[in-house]
Amino acid sequence: MPSFRATLQITGLRPGHAPEDVMNMAVATVESAHVVEANQLDIVAGVPRITVRFMVEASEYDAENQFARNAAVSMAHGVNEVATTGALRSYRRSAGKWLAL
Repeated sequence: MPSFRATLQITGLRPGHAPEDVMNMAVATVESAHVVEANQLDIVAGVPRITVRFMVEASEYDAENQFARNAAVSMAHGVNEVATTGALRSYRRSAGKWLAL
């Protein structure tokens, strides 16, 4: 199964939500349709960024990419319920490198 990752900047928490709610929501949203391999939080230039790595069922190349894009957008919508967000990016693992979709 091809591997993908989605990254999302987190710019703030919505009232009533704890920091761990952000990653919990991101993982829950993606794993509702795909197998989640890993997740992490990084601080890039002072801005928190979450990454969720997941696999998409093998099919046709463009369809796999579209499933991954859809998963990333769903993740961002879910996270927006608990936090304010910035840039969303999606990547595909290919020959040991992460290529932007």
